Amino acid sequence: MNLFSDIRALVIDSISALQAEATLPEGLNTDPVTTEPPRDPAHGDMATNAAMVLAKPAKMKPRDIAEALAEKLRADDRIASAEVAGPGFLNLRLSNATWAALPAAILKDGTDYGRSGMGAGTKVNIEYVSANPTGPMHVGHARGAIVGDAMASLLAYAGYDVTREYYINDGGAQVDVLARSVYLRYQEAHDLSVDWPEGSYPGDYLIPVGEALKDKVGDRWLDAPEEEWLAEVRTFATDAMMDLIREDLAALGVRMDHFFSEKSLYGTGRIEDAIKTLDDKGLIYRGVLEPPKGKTPEDWEPREQTLFKSTEHGDDVDRPIKKSDGSWTYFAPDIAYHYDKVSRGFDMLIDIFGADHGGYVKRMKAAVSALSEGRVPLDIKLIQLVKLYKNGQPFKMSKRAGTFVTLRDVVDMVGADVARFHMLTRKPDAALDFDFDKVVEQSKENPVFYVQYAHARICSVLRKAADAGIDVTDATLADVTPVLEDPAEIALAAKLAEWPRLVEIAARTHEPHRVATYLSEVAADLHGLWNKGNDNTALRFVQDDPAATQSKILLARATAVVIRAGLGILGVTPVEEMR
Repeated sequence: MNLFSDIRALVIDSISALQAEATLPEGLNTDPVTTEPPRDPAHGDMATNAAMVLAKPAKMKPRDIAEALAEKLRADDRIASAEVAGPGFLNLRLSNATWAALPAAILKDGTDYGRSGMGAGTKVNIEYVSANPTGPMHVGHARGAIVGDAMASLLAYAGYDVTREYYINDGGAQVDVLARSVYLRYQEAHDLSVDWPEGSYPGDYLIPVGEALKDKVGDRWLDAPEEEWLAEVRTFATDAMMDLIREDLAALGVRMDHFFSEKSLYGTGRIEDAIKTLDDKGLIYRGVLEPPKGKTPEDWEPREQTLFKSTEHGDDVDRPIKKSDGSWTYFAPDIAYHYDKVSRGFDMLIDIFGADHGGYVKRMKAAVSALSEGRVPLDIKLIQLVKLYKNGQPFKMSKRAGTFVTLRDVVDMVGADVARFHMLTRKPDAALDFDFDKVVEQSKENPVFYVQYAHARICSVLRKAADAGIDVTDATLADVTPVLEDPAEIALAAKLAEWPRLVEIAARTHEPHRVATYLSEVAADLHGLWNKGNDNTALRFVQDDPAATQSKILLARATAVVIRAGLGILGVTPVEEMR
């Protein structure tokens, strides 16, 4: 059930009726017609822009269309009133019977309430986290992992065919640094004293890796030159770090469908194939770029390079793909990787990067546009920094990592559910404050607690009713028609009606934080109704009369269905009692 879609269908049917009467001309495009909550709830339950968007093509005044449309809509039992406002806005109020029918419909739909077929099986690849395999993931990776995982769940809920993917950055020089750092731990495992050069990875997390290397090869490499052990240690260390990363992701509730190795692109012809594809389209050339802004002739030297003509696909400047020494730039393997994704048949690509990748957005979108001939859209979401606090002070260091707070630190301190919900309370491109004390605080200022408390309260009243011998199973409640008369009851029902619409909006914009915001609003309405019942016993969910209890508790149970569905998308387990 989608009440907003149902009322929009009613509006479209009314437009058709007006066309049949020749009040409106035939051939009008009704695709832009919407029904949505009004900006000011005092104006009604829903508003439609129909008169405003049809006025110009119909060559009529918006208000004339609105008045004719209002008359048609008032004839439907679901509409209590249809009022024209301003130049042609149309505000609708739904009948109490319409609101009363909603909770039972939600229970009958169960976990399918709010699910959408909007995606129609569109194949989507979401790449997220993709941390260098050089150590444990830090709190910034945690936010990217949570946003990506929730986005994947959201799109799947909206009918998309989603693949969660991790790109292993194991093709660069940083993995050689990792191998050398593991070798130092290997030497320490043999009780040798070592000096840590600048730029190495001295975190304690490599101690067991050095021990494991010792167990595997003994002292065979202790006096061996680097060229003998570097390649094997590099593979050994990368595998160990990926095991660590998988464990950290699992602790956060994140599991990938596919891991793709950057290293697999080198020496296999895959980069060359991707660049040739662009070359065949006339998009690769030799040229000299203009100096970067702010550079002077003294600190910039023009040189001929192999360039990708990315400006033909929306970029600001063309981009180098090969260095003057003939080696590939960092951009070239990224082109090849995205070419691989396009070749795998995905209809849409989503990349979730750290905020420091802002300069990569236009060039990557240009590459995908060129490789797919504009068929495959690429959306790139940038994740801003997380600022950590404890006891009101910045919280910075992890003993395990040596220099930063790890993802596992966060999970161990507050739990995966709290971390996931709080990381989704802001848009990903906005900085986020994460206070270890406040995110576990039991107050309405803490959205994690507030939403979980709403679900736990509902579970509590269900248990109380059941203990009193009242049948409050879903099968029984689904046949109940509640009496919703108080504005707080109707406000809660109206908020539940927004869920299917919210899912589609959040999926379309790739913004899972909208779900967290919505759940906070649902919780506020539930708590508001609960508190109102403290003064007005007629509004309490559990009454002396079993039939009255079933009538009241149905709305609460429908609320729990929606909260559970929303938390499921966020990857958060709903609690049934607060401890």
